[in-house]
Amino acid sequence: MSLSKPAVKILIIDDDEDDFFITSEYMRQIEEYNLVIEWCYRFNDAIVHLQKCSHDMYFVDYRLGAKTGLDFLKEAVQLRSEAPIVLLTGKGNKEVDIEAMQMGATDYLIKTELNADKLERCIRYALERTESLKALRANERKYRNIFELSKDSVFIADKALYFKDMNGATSDLLGYTKQELLNKSIYQLIADETSKTLLQKYLYEEGDVNDLELDLVTKAGDKRSCMFSLTSPVESTEELSYQGLIHDITNIKKAEKANLQVEKLGATGRLVRTLAHEVRNPLNNINMSVEQLSHDVVSEEAPLFLDIIQRNSKRIGDLITELLDTSRPTELVFDRCTLQEIMDESIAEALDRITLQRTNMQIRYCNEPCGIMANKEKLKIAFLNIIINAVEAMPPSNGELDVDISTNNVVHTVVIKDNGCGIPEEHISRLFEPYFTSKRNGMGLGLAATLNILQSHKAHIDVTSVVGQGTQFTISFPSA
Repeated sequence: MSLSKPAVKILIIDDDEDDFFITSEYMRQIEEYNLVIEWCYRFNDAIVHLQKCSHDMYFVDYRLGAKTGLDFLKEAVQLRSEAPIVLLTGKGNKEVDIEAMQMGATDYLIKTELNADKLERCIRYALERTESLKALRANERKYRNIFELSKDSVFIADKALYFKDMNGATSDLLGYTKQELLNKSIYQLIADETSKTLLQKYLYEEGDVNDLELDLVTKAGDKRSCMFSLTSPVESTEELSYQGLIHDITNIKKAEKANLQVEKLGATGRLVRTLAHEVRNPLNNINMSVEQLSHDVVSEEAPLFLDIIQRNSKRIGDLITELLDTSRPTELVFDRCTLQEIMDESIAEALDRITLQRTNMQIRYCNEPCGIMANKEKLKIAFLNIIINAVEAMPPSNGELDVDISTNNVVHTVVIKDNGCGIPEEHISRLFEPYFTSKRNGMGLGLAATLNILQSHKAHIDVTSVVGQGTQFTISFPSA
């Protein structure tokens, strides 16, 4: 028995009836939902609908006579509407796009680029995101009055966002003692200037912040991805204060990224195994035929040609084996080693390349030996791939390669950082995908093999990069 389609009530706010008909016609082609589509061409009427919460989702045109879609977003913020709002525009405008998303728009679509598939993805994403935000806000309200026992960071701060009080989870998250945090402001812990500016803007315009995603820097220098909320200032006996909540989503993001990498490797592996099977069958027939012919050759040149066939058949077989090795989890024999020893040997093998490029290298190891269970030779290959990529990404004579190994006795962390050309954001998610490469003569197997080896060692790898500034690989190993 087929499940009934979810009903979604949509209001299209557009003063151009022709544009409404075009947009609604695309929506009627969407089969995944039972869409109820209504039209409103007056700004004030649309605000009435918004006040009544009569629709699940709003598509609003940027141009609405004397008003704009951004004015509608401002009204939605003031009314604390949780319904997703998508801004429509006739022409793309990056500044409008950024402003709309900062004001809380769920998406920004250009009318001339609309189609049924794009609208379906937009609606699905908006509804899922709204449900997630509702769940987070429900949790925030539920735990508002829970302080010390909360697993999330709960704190009180003054108007400049200097900590006045906080629970134990705040210290655990940020790595500072309570006394150290009392001398710090939230702004000092935010990783990038853009997020600081956005937080200031929200506080100035709205008076509070709901579920703003921020990267906070801990005392150890690690970045933690967090959902950040602040309530409007409340009166106390002393001065105005904020009540805040920080929810750590770092592990969720890492798990999502790891699952995506595993799925990509799995899909590629299935393809490679199928191709290998289809190629190896005729290859085996060729090898057996050559072996049979080698006993019956008469011509003087025949052995030469047979030798050529044998050598090239073996080469094809070796290539198939190499492809299979990069597409399946590696089964290795592990011995107790130290990361410092393995890294020293990896650097030694890359030293010629580093010297030829005249790359400056800084190595920092913690004093305590970082013991892990590892296959030394395979892990050297993984480190070497990353180091060589870093060296090749940097300009000759001006390269700065930093290798850092640290530990907290539970997890050992290796950081390999360069000041090279960096990796575009759209390539980061495909970095470990087999056969994906930005090198002119590359095969795209080096980092795929690296990921395979690291996963066999139960290691987690994270990559951050800024185009024109460099790339950092952070690899975490469980302690032995």
